[in-house]
Amino acid sequence: MTAPIETTGAAAGAQPEAVLDEGIKSQEIVGRSLGRIAWIRFKRDRVAVVGGVVVVLLILIAALSRPLQSLLDLDPNAFHQDLIDSNTSLPKGGFGGMSLDHPLGVEPKFGRDILARILEGSWVSLVVAFGATVLSNVIGTILGVVAGYYGGRVDSVISRLMDTFLAFPLLLFAIAISATLQGGAFGLDGLPLHICVLIFVIGFFNWPYLGRIVRGQTLALREREFVDASRGMGAGGPYILFRELLPNLVGPIIVYSTLLIPTNIIFEASLSFLGVGIQPPQASWGGMLNQAVDYFQIDPQYMVVPGLAIFVTVLAFNLLGDGLRDALDPRSR
Repeated sequence: MTAPIETTGAAAGAQPEAVLDEGIKSQEIVGRSLGRIAWIRFKRDRVAVVGGVVVVLLILIAALSRPLQSLLDLDPNAFHQDLIDSNTSLPKGGFGGMSLDHPLGVEPKFGRDILARILEGSWVSLVVAFGATVLSNVIGTILGVVAGYYGGRVDSVISRLMDTFLAFPLLLFAIAISATLQGGAFGLDGLPLHICVLIFVIGFFNWPYLGRIVRGQTLALREREFVDASRGMGAGGPYILFRELLPNLVGPIIVYSTLLIPTNIIFEASLSFLGVGIQPPQASWGGMLNQAVDYFQIDPQYMVVPGLAIFVTVLAFNLLGDGLRDALDPRSR
């Protein structure tokens, strides 16, 4: 026989319910939303946090590139022939002409400041990458959720459309369109035309990748209880698509967007490197690499700087995307 449990003090005469209530009042219960849980998980990933910090800094630098150039008295198109050796067309001094006035050196032949051109090229790359990503997301999300929800013939038509776009040789097609529209089109010319053409070409032909992801997620979500409940209450297709399904697709769309932006940055740099993207004298990272090809053996500084700018930007976005994917995936640890 076990000995009875003795209680002392106020707890001895109290009812079990009173003791339980007192314990609940003494410890406050704080609920956590899904967003807060994802944020806590994201903060634990130090690599992703570093990537996120770098991405924020890059966005700020791109947004403030013109004020920074004015503050530092930099002009991306100003020639400094006095800093160029007339015999070799190379910058005077070591490390590509690095100095206090030109921390990253100057380019060969013309002597334009590399730091100024990096700052000027940053906003071009990010505007094209973000614009193309938004266009891909809009088209891919709408067609993907419609295909996944309605199924049947609608799904078949949209899926075949995705396969058709995926079969396009995108790089060759982008080169052809960009080269054709260089002179002027749609009432635009110069830099605005080049940026719009790049956003359209890159964004319009990249939407099937997101479309397939959204379609697959929608196929799983349309069988869930909350969708059945909405149907039972008389909700129509558009209401279910935009009020029930799309909010549950925000996570995958955000993750894919952070991984698509660096791909678009590389695509824009590739087109500019090939001479059918951003045209001189406008600075662009791909254009700087193109001009550095003739000098990389004798002046590697001119190629290393824009190459590092592309590398750091792409790496930061990829690290951020990986961290967001782990934070928003409830099955990851």
